Amino acid sequence: MKLSKKSEYGLRALIELASTHGKATLQRQEIAARQHIPIEFLEQILLMLKRAGLVSSRRGIKGGYALIKQPKDITLGQVIRILDGPLAPISCVSKTAYQKCNDCPYANKPRCPVQQAMGTVRDAIAGILDHYSLADFASGHRKG
Repeated sequence: MKLSKKSEYGLRALIELASTHGKATLQRQEIAARQHIPIEFLEQILLMLKRAGLVSSRRGIKGGYALIKQPKDITLGQVIRILDGPLAPISCVSKTAYQKCNDCPYANKPRCPVQQAMGTVRDAIAGILDHYSLADFASGHRKG
């Protein structure tokens, strides 16, 4: 799994929102400047996070973005899935977006060596990212 720029920027934007959670909203220009994120790209990311129910936005002079949920209740795995899709390295081992491999010679057999190995990779990735909260991430607390 390679983390896309979208997820990297999304996580960095959420660090900013976690730091002001419950206190204030942040304007997209502030987030972009602090985290060195192109504003147009940040707007797309914030819209995706808003549609997913993680952030809210408010217009006006005191407007901006804020987290809806507590930082401790948002996992890195959840954010990456919202922005990039499944964590699985191949679709036939995905728990959230499973797709059968039509071109694989093992598709109709009970055991696939590639699927077994990639399932282990998926479990390892998800095991870390689904237990690492935004609060842990924003505070610099290292898990595990």
